[in-house]
Amino acid sequence: MATLFTRIIEGEIPSYRVAEDAEFYAFLDINPVQPGHTLVVPRQEVDYVFDIEDDLLGRMMVFAKQVARQIQTVTKCRKVAVLVLGLEVNHAHIHLVPINAEGDIDLKKKLQLPAEEMERIARELREAAPAK
Repeated sequence: MATLFTRIIEGEIPSYRVAEDAEFYAFLDINPVQPGHTLVVPRQEVDYVFDIEDDLLGRMMVFAKQVARQIQTVTKCRKVAVLVLGLEVNHAHIHLVPINAEGDIDLKKKLQLPAEEMERIARELREAAPAK
């Protein structure tokens, strides 16, 4: 059975897409800890991020780096935190969270952003991608 993230990647479940390429898909977390909180997911189903083949993991970090730059451009944050948790969904993923201070990451506090705001943030992040 396909994972939740595979179903999102394949369009079975809607998402606020931020970026994608042949190997990776980035979308806004539906329960963000900060506006712009984005998940980076490999298209390949792997349960744990440190089980990803080394070359693919390297490319995933390069992809995440570009998405982080988009987040920084749009949110004007000082830094983008990188988190690997992986307990809720059995599909490797990286959390990218815009921060201005260490206290900006409170995993117990989830924001409930309106759909219009989520779509606006996703659109602005897509538009911040460099031209190819």
